[in-house]
Amino acid sequence: MAKKKDSADVHEVRIYSLATTANECIVFLEELDGDRLLPIWIGLAEGQAIAVRFSGIVLPRPLTHDLLLASYQTLGWDVDKIVVTDLKENTFYANIHVVRKDEEKLVDARPSDAIAVAVRAGCKMYVKERVFERCQVLSKPISEDEVKSFKDELKNLRPEDIYKDLQKGKKKGKKEKEGEDDE
Repeated sequence: MAKKKDSADVHEVRIYSLATTANECIVFLEELDGDRLLPIWIGLAEGQAIAVRFSGIVLPRPLTHDLLLASYQTLGWDVDKIVVTDLKENTFYANIHVVRKDEEKLVDARPSDAIAVAVRAGCKMYVKERVFERCQVLSKPISEDEVKSFKDELKNLRPEDIYKDLQKGKKKGKKEKEGEDDE
């Protein structure tokens, strides 16, 4: 039986892609333990800050998020992780978790800023289940490897295998219905 997801659960994510229009950006966060994509609309400047670092481009002078990370580090704090924590009235919320020895602090941030810091710090990113529950998430597209695997399975599939699977499903369905009457 699959474990029911608790709204307080967190799911590790990574940047799946970044889409840019004339006046906004969308960062898509990919759930690593599932198949959901979370689109978050962000400003152009934040989108550029993420794209610059995500692409590996090294600029001669620090951007705002480089400065923020350097400030944490100069004060003896390390960025441990970021968590997209909530969605209220179409606004996403996030925390940057900074640690020093046995101490942890949460810094309130916009997800775009938290992500820009995370790609610079090389830390993990998470999204709370309640965020996935409160917004329209997308399913990951099927990869070429999945299509190839499915085609390979179809090549080896025999009609009698399909028939056996259908029979198993009918028997399972009957048992479940009989169990419902007992309650």
